[in-house]
Amino acid sequence: MTIDTDGSGRTGVIQALHWLQVAVVLLAVGNAPLQAAGAPDDWPKGHYPLPERGDLIGEDYTVEAGAEETLLDLAREHNLGYKEIRRANPDLSVWMPGEGTEVVIPAQRLLPPVPREGIVINLAELRLYYYPEVEEGEAPRVETHPIGIGREGFDTPLGKTETTMRIENPAWYPPESVRQEAAARGEQAPAVVPPGPDNPLGDYAILLGFDGYLIHGTNRPDGIGMRASRGCIRMFPEDIESIFARVPVGTQVNIIDQPIKAGWHEGTPYVQAYQPLEVQENGMAHLLDTLTLLGQPVGGESMALDYQQLRGVLDAADGQAVAIRPAPEPQPVVAEAKSETGGIYEHLGGDQALYEAPEV
Repeated sequence: MTIDTDGSGRTGVIQALHWLQVAVVLLAVGNAPLQAAGAPDDWPKGHYPLPERGDLIGEDYTVEAGAEETLLDLAREHNLGYKEIRRANPDLSVWMPGEGTEVVIPAQRLLPPVPREGIVINLAELRLYYYPEVEEGEAPRVETHPIGIGREGFDTPLGKTETTMRIENPAWYPPESVRQEAAARGEQAPAVVPPGPDNPLGDYAILLGFDGYLIHGTNRPDGIGMRASRGCIRMFPEDIESIFARVPVGTQVNIIDQPIKAGWHEGTPYVQAYQPLEVQENGMAHLLDTLTLLGQPVGGESMALDYQQLRGVLDAADGQAVAIRPAPEPQPVVAEAKSETGGIYEHLGGDQALYEAPEV
């Protein structure tokens, strides 16, 4: 059996003693039942009731920064990653926004356009969605958390897999790539890093069916919301702890790269666009894909959309969920008087002066 050693997609051998520890932990954890949910207003940040109809959850809001709070502090407190809070507050200082400064918290988002089951990870959005199975009488819900993913050259894999094991206090075995990088710096990588504050895996790890890839915590939470890992999915320590015991082994994990999301809320179409992971433009193909995602509202009639506004949302790609307006009413066409000299030139759609230009 192998595990990822640092979110890199590389593996290391787990010694028999460690697996004995894991077995004890798993027996203790078991498949803990979901806690009963109270009113939605009492739910933790990032927890929402599933809309009965439609695709929109959450609301944007603002908070005031404290005297010593950074944007990173506020992001973590309000269930956001680095890029999310920077996009929403591009003119504020990351390290010193200033006491009393209003900070926008972009908490409104469309659910990814895939089946709402298990765990869905949208790489373009740098966000994880978890649809827990609920007991009778519980409100169906979704939990969403910011994540860190693989940096360039260590891409997080796409596709469907499942959770295969949960490990509390995992050991880290530096892979060969880490050893080589350390050697290039004139250093020697340790053979193993035991659980503790220096362990890049944090305190909890959920193994995936993709060999060598995990969802795990981190000892460097500032990297959440960025492409910073070696391929694995990192979460804030408190976020991975909150789902660790409630994600059963065998839970489906669907990893997608969906920079454009579209859906409906109360009969109004919404679009939310992000910068693609790779450098490319949101061109005509993406525009058509967005229209396909929108389809038709449930129980509604077809609607002509304001394509100029839609184009602007795709070009901005700022992660804001935007309600798309209906197409503007066509302006009345005022008939122009026919030119007495236009004749055949107007019929051909040409310019009379061009046809009558002297030869050179």
